[in-house]
Amino acid sequence: MDMNVNGRRYTLPETPVVVVCVDGSEPGYIESAVAKGRAPFFKRCWESGTAIVGDCVVPSFTNPNNLSIVTGAPPSVHGISGNYFLDPDTGKEVMMNDPKFLRAPTLFREFQARGKTLAIVTAKDKLRALLGHGVAMAPGKAVCFSSEKSDKTTLADNGIENVNALVGMGVPDVYSAGLSEFVFAAGVKLMETMRPDVTYLSTTDYIQHKHAPGTPVADDFYAMMDSYLARLDAAGATIVLTADHGMNAKHDAAGKPDVIYLQDALDGWLGAAAARVILPITDPYVVHHGALGSYAVVYLPAGADAAATRARIAALPGVEVVLSKGEAAARFQLPADRLGDLVVVSTRHKTIGTSVSRHDLSGLKEPLRSHGGISEGRVPIVSNRKLALEPGRTYRNFDVFDLALNRVAGKVAA
Repeated sequence: MDMNVNGRRYTLPETPVVVVCVDGSEPGYIESAVAKGRAPFFKRCWESGTAIVGDCVVPSFTNPNNLSIVTGAPPSVHGISGNYFLDPDTGKEVMMNDPKFLRAPTLFREFQARGKTLAIVTAKDKLRALLGHGVAMAPGKAVCFSSEKSDKTTLADNGIENVNALVGMGVPDVYSAGLSEFVFAAGVKLMETMRPDVTYLSTTDYIQHKHAPGTPVADDFYAMMDSYLARLDAAGATIVLTADHGMNAKHDAAGKPDVIYLQDALDGWLGAAAARVILPITDPYVVHHGALGSYAVVYLPAGADAAATRARIAALPGVEVVLSKGEAAARFQLPADRLGDLVVVSTRHKTIGTSVSRHDLSGLKEPLRSHGGISEGRVPIVSNRKLALEPGRTYRNFDVFDLALNRVAGKVAA
């Protein structure tokens, strides 16, 4: 039996499928752990499965990419253009966590409609409502919860209770590697007890924001991940892993954040608060990044010379590209009605802020690493199965369900 969702056809799983989104996992992390003998599961994927590098959605932030993965479609279809945006209906800046902003069904809803069982586990609760939207929670049939709020699960809201007892772990600190480890530990326990047809595991990028590929802490993190994935592999699951985005150093030679304060620049050119800069990286967890990423949208005041302002922004050191709303919507497959007049992307090692006075960077204890731009667009795609890839095609992170369900060698859909 097949299903069609958001313009793509999927073969329904006959054996368990696990899709993993490792937040912030740029190419290099897994490779380092494999090279040091810390990741035997990933090494087997390299040797007898599939390991390639693909592209993510720009802006390279958590919400648009996770929703692209679970809808199999770009933001122009599902509507989630960032973690945070200016709601055109209210004129207010809000988080994009509310399912009312979602414009397309998830694959999970369609799997459930066809009798498939589901387990969705995310590190941060900010994603849970979006990922579980349209799914009827029911014990043994559909569960959806976060590590962050694992002690608050109910049968009505999450399809499961007493998660901490099941997993054998307390609620992890939101700023810890444990928040992601809980996701993997829960995935293994659910595979042992519930054996879902489809499992989705989504982590947090706390480690990647602080530790570059090849560092001891990063290698430890990927070794931990490897051990849990090996258990899911031993349970007979088809596993396809990707990332929502990459990560890059965003600091100067002294270790200070390297920032273009765009609101301050616009205030100087157009008058105080005449233009409005929105940073879609913004979320409740700013200790990671101080709300500094490499992508911003700009709303210009009525009568402003858009071409002249665009040129002035483009001339700022560290700006990679400035696009009009229409150009950005076309190039990045974004919903035009949820963009500003201009979209600004900084270069690999630069970030974009609003005003110096509006960023609290006191929580940054290590040199800043962040994301959001084109330069964080390359992500791993790894499977424990040999996948029948199309020659010459560049795969994207939101192709992973298609790969897991339609492209396993020997079972390729016509």
